Amino acid sequence: MKKIILFSLLIFTNYVLTAQKTEKDYEHRYDAPWQQKTQQATTFIGYGIDNAPDFHGDINNPDLVIFFAGNQYMVVPELLAAFKKEHPEYTRVFAETIPPGIEESQQKSGTLVFGNMKITLQPDVVTAGKSRIIAQEKTHVLKNTYAYAKNKLAIMVQKGNPKNIKSLIDLARADVKVSMPNPKWEGIATRIVKAYENVGGPNLTTTIMENKVEKNNTFLTTIHHRETPLRIMYNNSDAGPVWYTEAYYHSKLTNHPIDMITIPDENNVSTVYMAGIYNNAPHPKAANQFIAFLATDLAQNIYKKYGFDTIKN
Repeated sequence: MKKIILFSLLIFTNYVLTAQKTEKDYEHRYDAPWQQKTQQATTFIGYGIDNAPDFHGDINNPDLVIFFAGNQYMVVPELLAAFKKEHPEYTRVFAETIPPGIEESQQKSGTLVFGNMKITLQPDVVTAGKSRIIAQEKTHVLKNTYAYAKNKLAIMVQKGNPKNIKSLIDLARADVKVSMPNPKWEGIATRIVKAYENVGGPNLTTTIMENKVEKNNTFLTTIHHRETPLRIMYNNSDAGPVWYTEAYYHSKLTNHPIDMITIPDENNVSTVYMAGIYNNAPHPKAANQFIAFLATDLAQNIYKKYGFDTIKN
């Protein structure tokens, strides 16, 4: 009887230790991934050390590879599940949701090095802002392009808005720590700068993008859709201009301590998202079927759920 009890305790202890590997401690309580699903697999996440929330699905011998604009990370799990349900012949789909500038560099080099891991997959489908997709279409990198969603800007702030931020002009205040996308990597940065100039002219841009950067009061991100909410939730930044859907997701669809400040349409800047098929797509049939899927009511409604405006071509 004692042996049975001891054996049962060992099994229970092992289960608890295994479960703890994926639980978040207080220090990492807000760390991504923010959407996790139970999978029949060995699960390993080291929060703050080994974590890859922007790489989705099956990396080994995929049937379809999609490079998404990073700000669509919240849509991807549900979108891919719906696509695979509509097309059960595709069981292994891999997707990235990192900044389009980095993905474009990855396309050109053929390899992305992530930590000590190499990813040599070429995309079948690429999604990004309209200007980037059109530019790649003109150089014959992409074909069969399609516009499928729209977005605009908003300001992400701490829950309760303790700094009483009302507009983009408030981001110039000395007491406001700003998280701002880096123009070197993130296309959203040029849209935000345009919005700055809409409300405050070039002086506002200079204050936020130069003066406050020099004073370490504006932090330039590499991957704003992860860094900005984390910096705000961990009290490293007070506010950050982001895509509306990112602020909407955290403030409306999660219990994260984040609120959203909207920007009036007359000052705001919008963008159109497009998808295109990579000219050297390894899986052209699957690519065409995914592009067609983006036009369906099912896919459009998934985007609407997460705050995107949709486009019916």
